[in-house]
Amino acid sequence: MTLFIGRRALVRGAAGAALSVPLIHRASAQTTLEWVAGSLGGGWYTMGAGVASLIREENPDIQIRVVPGGGLANPTRINNNQSQIGWGIDAFSASAVQGIEPYSAKHDKIRCLGTGYSPTEHHFLRHTGAGPEDMRSILTQRNLRIAVPQRSSTDEMTLQRILRFLGTSPDKIRSEGGRYLNGSYADIAAAYNDGQVDYLYVALAKPAAIMTEIAQGRRGGRMVAFPQDVRDHLTQQYAYAQGVLPAGTYPQLMSGEVPVTMMDSVILVHEGVSAEVVQKITATLIRNKGQRLATIHGSMAGWTPEQAVGYRGVPFHPGAIAAFRAAGVNPPA
Repeated sequence: MTLFIGRRALVRGAAGAALSVPLIHRASAQTTLEWVAGSLGGGWYTMGAGVASLIREENPDIQIRVVPGGGLANPTRINNNQSQIGWGIDAFSASAVQGIEPYSAKHDKIRCLGTGYSPTEHHFLRHTGAGPEDMRSILTQRNLRIAVPQRSSTDEMTLQRILRFLGTSPDKIRSEGGRYLNGSYADIAAAYNDGQVDYLYVALAKPAAIMTEIAQGRRGGRMVAFPQDVRDHLTQQYAYAQGVLPAGTYPQLMSGEVPVTMMDSVILVHEGVSAEVVQKITATLIRNKGQRLATIHGSMAGWTPEQAVGYRGVPFHPGAIAAFRAAGVNPPA
């Protein structure tokens, strides 16, 4: 009799426990988000798909669908809640918040999960027989012949910001007998190798394939350092990052480390995504820093919470603030 009662008690206890689990799951509603990344097959798309998979793996109540996008368009898409989360570029996301070029209105509904997810160095290459060696003298000389990616790309818009700071422009370059050539990465690298231009400006994560190819080619060249006042201007005015190309990045193109302007990837999120969901996403990234993020994409290997919270270009989402504080770091309020 005692054994029977015990079994009934155990059954009642087990039933109560079994009933409690669905109640917990029902309390945490399923959330589906759209993550806007980069072009299909590109680094951002690969990273977005990998991060989405990791988030789903550790948070079954959060489902994420990844769609193609681009660095300039993503902040607007998220601000309009067409996508709820996605990649942005630190400097251009900051411009979106302020409503300054290339954006025509303030993006007041985007928040972030910090930066540091995929650093991108700006490269400025000169032909060794082309004349001046410092950036200011190069970009303000007459008969300048320079190639840069397509108009309105983040590379080209950054170069325009530098030119404006130095008192010049693409139109002025052309009016003084120079050449300001736009094209794909492959096209502008070919133009440099063929001698159609003497300078090349690109923003690519190191080591950039086109620079490695140029280094192995017959024309060669030297990397140009970014002056500190140019770097400071881009940081203070547009929220770019600063860094260096280590000496061994392109041994044939440099003899020591080269100070450069940098961009980085930020994770943007619409303000309407719940704090609970954003906290879970951010906590998942924090738990998996290091090797696990590196397996998604090599550029994510160095990401740390401490680096992430240094960003000031976009307000942090309250859920991200909670997750970072729980990890012992404090983003701006």
